[in-house]
Amino acid sequence: MTSPLHSLTEITIRRISVSEMDNNVYVLTSKSTGAQVLVDAADDAPAILALLADAQEDTDAEARVALIVTTHSHWDHVRALAEVKDVTGARTAAGADDVPDIAVATDVPLQHGDTGSFEGFELEAIHLRGHTPGSVALLYEDPHGPAHLFTGDSLFPGGIGNTQGDPARFASLYDDVVTRLFDRLPDDTVVHPGHGKGTTLGAERGSLEEWKQRGW
Repeated sequence: MTSPLHSLTEITIRRISVSEMDNNVYVLTSKSTGAQVLVDAADDAPAILALLADAQEDTDAEARVALIVTTHSHWDHVRALAEVKDVTGARTAAGADDVPDIAVATDVPLQHGDTGSFEGFELEAIHLRGHTPGSVALLYEDPHGPAHLFTGDSLFPGGIGNTQGDPARFASLYDDVVTRLFDRLPDDTVVHPGHGKGTTLGAERGSLEEWKQRGW
């Protein structure tokens, strides 16, 4: 049985870690309607389905997955996507530029700034180019508290995502992370990465110049 990671006014966020890669899987559940968004069906479909079952406790309505969002196309983030989609019947979404690299059909190709409404909450897609061509972060702007940002493998505690030592890819991802996240959002924004522990933008902001100088 999982416990809520964050119980907010309008939604509850739960998380599990799966696979040898320590992939984070998140589910956001509307307290009022039961609508859910699953972020990264990375691996271990039984564990993900158990997570969804646990999240029924977060609403008095019938919990149901409205959308499965894949933050990027790398293999370790999609291994359970087909099975979880089949069981839940949910639609799928991913950054438009990553769609060709995901074996499971993508119902909703995401562009920068796209906003989805889910009967009780909204999420905005933020395109962060560099880790993969179509990597996206998902932003939940809590009307009663700090924003929550699901960054996939584009932003972690201590640095940005892997760009394979390619200066052009690093510059692209660094610029997007700075201009589309740090320049826009306040320090109390909670960051939920694709692997490992979370952080806040404020905890990382002072390291931006260091990241730029080291090139990774």
